[in-house]
Amino acid sequence: MDSSDVPIRVADFFCGCGGTSAGLKQAGMEIAFGLDFEPEASATFRANFPEAKFVEADISTIDVDAVIEAIDPTRRPILLSACAPCQPYSTFVGSRRRDPRRSLLLRLIPIIEKLRPEFIFIENVPGLRMSHANASTFKRFCKALRAMGYEVSSEVVDCHRYGVPQRRRRLVILASQLSSITIPAPSHGKDRGEIQPSTVWESIGHLPPLEAGEEHPGVPNHLVSAVTPRNLERLRATPPGGNRFDWPEEMQLDCHRNHDGHSDVYGRMHADGLAPVLTTKCTSISNGRFGHPFEDRPISVREAACLQTFPEDFVFEGGIKSATRQVGNAVPVMLARRMGEAFREHHASQKRPPDGGP
Repeated sequence: MDSSDVPIRVADFFCGCGGTSAGLKQAGMEIAFGLDFEPEASATFRANFPEAKFVEADISTIDVDAVIEAIDPTRRPILLSACAPCQPYSTFVGSRRRDPRRSLLLRLIPIIEKLRPEFIFIENVPGLRMSHANASTFKRFCKALRAMGYEVSSEVVDCHRYGVPQRRRRLVILASQLSSITIPAPSHGKDRGEIQPSTVWESIGHLPPLEAGEEHPGVPNHLVSAVTPRNLERLRATPPGGNRFDWPEEMQLDCHRNHDGHSDVYGRMHADGLAPVLTTKCTSISNGRFGHPFEDRPISVREAACLQTFPEDFVFEGGIKSATRQVGNAVPVMLARRMGEAFREHHASQKRPPDGGP
């Protein structure tokens, strides 16, 4: 077998429930290892990737040699993926300059130095590279990779341009020991030759209807948060794609009176448009435009997962709050798949004759 035909093996750090691994698996890779410290996200990863070895631990406490042994560095090629906690850089919570999680990405450097994976894929919020200081986590990480001989490419991408039906901008870093690598061109858009972006309704419209507080007995994780009677009245007064500005005066919250901001809270999604950024509270109408386009309820966990492009046989462990948090924290599966396909193409290209012959 030609080495370019051997599946790329994935070691997924800060893996959460497994969004990155799900996408890379769809791209034809073998999921070999996962690491995370959150118990219910770890349970979800184990359930969906039983073939992978798994370590449930804080990366700052692990034995690097033991982790590398678990990955099995003799079987190549290897792709190391990671999505370190994004909250310290997220615009939703503000910059937290003293948050100890800001440097977690750098914990990967000793692992990379010993493992020397052929490929590296990092995903995070754009705020990770906003700092212009030479000592920023982003610059230190990329500098360390280049010092180890990696070619590094980074870019902030719009996830909907890669098939994710959601407004979600993310920073991706691709690195290779083999040769220069570039971020793949978008596949979706409104230009000629591009695929039309997917919509909310195309993604969730096939799921059976539910009422607030219900769970479907035959569709995994198709469960909905309960809604107070007053908020149910507000939902009924909100048209498709509408928000709190559509309510009569007597329904307005005191905190919203004479306030034009926070226009998305209590809003319904646009059926024929993109979803907003799905957060860790995306099954609650009071935390964003997370109302179902037509039914009088928030979106379900399964609908949120569909908007994150998870396959429908991917099951989330834990209650609704934990499952929602796992979905909101996940790397969109389709984004990871597109990046994985780019790595596979890059790997295969290293074995092609220069003249393009057989």
